[in-house]
Amino acid sequence: MDSVPSSHTPKYLYEVTTSSSKHLEVVLTSVGRGEFFLPNLMTFVLEVFKKRLRVGKSPFWRLNGLSEEDVNSIMARTVCAKSAFELWGHGRTHSELRNSLLKYPTENMSPFLQKDSTYKINVYTFNKTLEFEDRIKKIDAMEYLSFEGRVNLRNPKHIFCLLEDYGTDPNDIPDEPLYIYFGRWIADGQRELIRSHSVKNRHFIGNTSMDAGLSFIMANHARVKAYDLVYDPFVGTGSLLVACSHFGAYVCGTDIDYNTIHGIGKASRKNQKWRGPDENIRANLRQYGSEKLYVDVLVSDASKPIWRDGVLFDAIITDPPYGIRESTRRTGSQKDSVNSVKPSEDYHVPVSMAYHLSDIFTDLLNFSAHHLVIGGRLVYWLPIYRPEYCEEMVPLNACLRLVSNCEQTLSSHTSRRLITMEKIKEPEETDALAHLSDPHFSPYQGHNAFREKYFSGIKSGKCSTVFF
Repeated sequence: MDSVPSSHTPKYLYEVTTSSSKHLEVVLTSVGRGEFFLPNLMTFVLEVFKKRLRVGKSPFWRLNGLSEEDVNSIMARTVCAKSAFELWGHGRTHSELRNSLLKYPTENMSPFLQKDSTYKINVYTFNKTLEFEDRIKKIDAMEYLSFEGRVNLRNPKHIFCLLEDYGTDPNDIPDEPLYIYFGRWIADGQRELIRSHSVKNRHFIGNTSMDAGLSFIMANHARVKAYDLVYDPFVGTGSLLVACSHFGAYVCGTDIDYNTIHGIGKASRKNQKWRGPDENIRANLRQYGSEKLYVDVLVSDASKPIWRDGVLFDAIITDPPYGIRESTRRTGSQKDSVNSVKPSEDYHVPVSMAYHLSDIFTDLLNFSAHHLVIGGRLVYWLPIYRPEYCEEMVPLNACLRLVSNCEQTLSSHTSRRLITMEKIKEPEETDALAHLSDPHFSPYQGHNAFREKYFSGIKSGKCSTVFF
């Protein structure tokens, strides 16, 4: 995967309105999924809490201008961050760290250093493992801080952490850290959700069930919250519905695959030939205690809308088929094409026809423009042949604003990009004319050959974009 650009000095500064409550400078430690961390974090910081964000490189991210309540709210949702700390001091060396700590306002420190309090100090290192004795030496070297409470390693009232960054290259680990932070622990992120909702332990799965971590990232990109109505038009085994229901949203979906929707047919698990009597999407939500948020799932063709006109959904989150492990197809009739495919015995579909990727994305954006609330978000995956990629390949719609575009590398020549869009206006009659006159709104036909390119490997040639 591509890593988030990093620097040991914060490089980017996003300034927005700050609140009147006490402001903290905070350090967040990110874990994996680096390419999604910044957009995921900005979803909360910029769109929800309206604060100031300062981010740098490495796994340590600095935020400035948030209250402790804000930090707890962020950490209660994100699976991209491991822990958050109130930053008391930092520097490139331990000497700089000491000077920085001694300059930190005493009134901010003193409530956590009282005689009647208990505490412990942890040492966390990135890209290097320290012996226990070395950790103790680093803790002892911080005796210049006036801790008056008692040490309690099992159940301390306050936890402090020394964070050392040794870079990102495991083959070139420096003897001394590149940057050092010290602060008070505030909260941990929701990394536990990735384990508790692992597909390996899920009741009902399929060949393309979405990874739990990515499912929660998508739900956060969509800003899913309690009482929202969330829809997945390519629902599959419902992994995205599970993640959204965790945050209290009502969930529903459709899929063209009759067997998957009804939980029948061949199983995807090893050493299991057929699916059991209660293997279905509802059972997955029941497994995690959110069955009451299950609206329903239907057998339906995404190319033929079944919904009434008007606004229906707070968010649309989906992973369309790419034609690799799941075919891209739609229903049709013998009149539609002389080359229509005969129906398979595995599906209750009269006639199955090709559903080109370019058409899938055009239909998805048009549906979202008509059925999302204003401010509602569409989050979906876009498969890409990397040697040809350019931003013009991302589908556009006059009613939707592109919020973020994150890459997850699949192979040396393919990747998929997590696209997040937000509805900014209702559709108008003039939009159709704009789509015809502006080539940027035209479907990129190159998406239709993704399957062939996926299996072909890298071919020489320059990147080019052609609109039809």
